[in-house]
Amino acid sequence: MTSADRKVLVDLGSRSYDIVIGQDVLTDMGRYLDPIIGQGRVHVVTDETVYDLYKDRLYTMERDIGLTVLPSGESQKSFPTLQTVLDNMFEQGLDRADTLLAFGGGVIGDLTGFAASTFKRGCKFVQVPTTLLAQVDSSVGGKTAINVKQGKNLVGAFYQPSLVLTDTSVLSTLPERELKAGYAEILKYGLLGNLDFFNWLEANGNDVLALEPNAVAEAIAVSCMMKAVIVAEDEQERGRRALLNLGHTFGHALEAEAGYSGDLLHGEAVSAGMQMAFEFSASQGLVSREAAEKVAGHLKAKSMKTLADVKSLLGDTDALMRHMSQDKKNEAGKLTFILARAIGEAFVQKDTPADKVREYLQTLI
Repeated sequence: MTSADRKVLVDLGSRSYDIVIGQDVLTDMGRYLDPIIGQGRVHVVTDETVYDLYKDRLYTMERDIGLTVLPSGESQKSFPTLQTVLDNMFEQGLDRADTLLAFGGGVIGDLTGFAASTFKRGCKFVQVPTTLLAQVDSSVGGKTAINVKQGKNLVGAFYQPSLVLTDTSVLSTLPERELKAGYAEILKYGLLGNLDFFNWLEANGNDVLALEPNAVAEAIAVSCMMKAVIVAEDEQERGRRALLNLGHTFGHALEAEAGYSGDLLHGEAVSAGMQMAFEFSASQGLVSREAAEKVAGHLKAKSMKTLADVKSLLGDTDALMRHMSQDKKNEAGKLTFILARAIGEAFVQKDTPADKVREYLQTLI
C-alpha cells in the first residue's frame, strides 16, 4: 500500500477485513491478494464490459485463475446464473480453502458473494468493485443476494468478504449516468447521519462527480468508514443498519415498476427515493419542508434523478404498495421506513401507517 492509499477496517472480530482505497491499486493486485489467497486457487467472476476493459489487471496476480465472464446487467442476479458460477467452480475443482473474486459492479459483487456463501457451505471471497456505487456501498458489509420474481435481493445471505480492493482509477471508464448513480449512495451517508459530510458534498460534490482524485477518494473513504461502523454494530440488520436503506423502500418499488430494466438504475431509484423519504417525512411533520427542499435542491443541482424524472412510474399506487409490502425490513406484515428528523438525522420507523404512505403516493399522481 502506498502512502496515498487509504485503509478502512471493518471490525468484526475474527472476520474483520480491510477496505483498501487508492488510485491504480489494481496494477499490483497480487501484493494485496496473495496474503488472502495463499497457496489456494482463485476463480474470478466478472462481466463482459469489465473484462474487456480490465482483463490485464487480473493477470498481474501471476497465477492461474478460473474465470466466469457473464453478460452485463441486473438480470444476471438470478438462480440460473448462480448455477452457472457454481458449475464453473466445481469444474475447476475448487474447495473451501480457495477464493472467489468478484470483479465488477454491484450485480457481480452480490451474485459472487452469494455463490461464495453457498459453495460447500462457504469459501473465501474478495470484492474488487469497479463502479462508484459498488465501491461506496454494495461491496462493503457482506450483503449478498440474487433477485427473484417476488422482488429484488429477496434470496441471499450475510456473508463477509476477506478483502475489498477499491481502485479509483477504473471509475474513469464509467458512463456519467453510472457515476451519478453511485453518487446517490455517497449522498445517502450524509443524509442519514453526517451533516458535516452533506455540507462537504454541497461544496465538493461537483469535484467528486468530475473524479478529482482527492475528492473522490475522500468521498469513498468517508462513506466506507460510516458503513463500516454501522456494520460492526449491527451486522445482520436487526436495528441500526437499516438506516443504510434510506430511500431504498421507495426506490426498490420504483425499480420494480421499471421492471429492473436499464431504464432506471439502482442508484437512480435511490436518488428519487431519498427525495421521497424526505418529502414523506415532511408530510408527517417529522422534518421541516425546508430540509426536504434542500435535499431536492442538491439532487437537482447535481443533475441527479428526482421525482420529476420518475413520474411515469408513480401512476399505480396499488402496485407500488404491493412492492413495498415485500420489503425485507418489514415485520409482522407492517411497513418499515427509514425517515428523517433532519438532514444528517435519519431513523427507523416501524409500523409505518400504510394509509399515510398511500395518501402520500396519491399526491404524486
